[in-house]
Amino acid sequence: MWTFNSLIGRMFALIFFPFRSLHPWFAMVFISFLTGLLMLFVFRLTSNQKGIRQVKDKIKAHLLELRLFKDSLPVTLKAQGQILKHNLKYISYSAKPMLVMIIPLLVILAQLNLWFGYEALRAGDTALVKVVLKKSVAPFEADVELEAPPGLAVETPPLRLVETGEVYWRIRAKKEGVHELRVKLAGQNVTKTVIVTAKPLARVCPMKSASLLDGLLFPGEKLIPSRTPLTFVEIIYPAKRLNLAGLGLHWLIPYLVLSVLFGFIFKRPFRVEI
Repeated sequence: MWTFNSLIGRMFALIFFPFRSLHPWFAMVFISFLTGLLMLFVFRLTSNQKGIRQVKDKIKAHLLELRLFKDSLPVTLKAQGQILKHNLKYISYSAKPMLVMIIPLLVILAQLNLWFGYEALRAGDTALVKVVLKKSVAPFEADVELEAPPGLAVETPPLRLVETGEVYWRIRAKKEGVHELRVKLAGQNVTKTVIVTAKPLARVCPMKSASLLDGLLFPGEKLIPSRTPLTFVEIIYPAKRLNLAGLGLHWLIPYLVLSVLFGFIFKRPFRVEI
């Protein structure tokens, strides 16, 4: 899985490379444009274009019938029934391309969350480091340590929560760069990357986990080996928001809106019936 995540991650890093020093909106518009084109391409390849065109024409015809014979109850009821019938047929034609697009779209969303979901730390910023131990490990008995490289500083001793098996530290970013924290426990080491940069757009993975599901949702780093006595390490980064007219939007909202908008704008040039 890591090989796949790494290849996809490199592809997105290449796509976003020209936008790293620009406002994140530029990258958002560009990736939404590419997604819109991808959706059109998949829809055209996997859908019954002729059938969609025919069923839409029939729906339009019955809508016109409603307007022309609005005073005739039998004709109106029959036309409404035909509209419902053809709408269900249209949905069936659209179901296949939608199902085909689900998996690549989920992969794209997981990657985009690394770029637009979190703000990287800046020099001087602080953040919490959260380590969750396995249930078999007692937090106050575990000799767990956090080792920081020169670009980071550990400012607090470990705070241990018995009920949840969590251990917390506060770190401070001293200089820009890609830094590796090291969690040491029971003779084993787990590293976690910390991103410190002033660039508006950076790839930030908050979590490194032993769970396969977490590895799919946060594909920025390798999974923690199952034999390690902890379940995940998390850097609690600030959430990123895209500012629009004073509103801080979660990245998913403009991404979906823009992708659909670009799809409808370019459906005619690409001769795709939606």
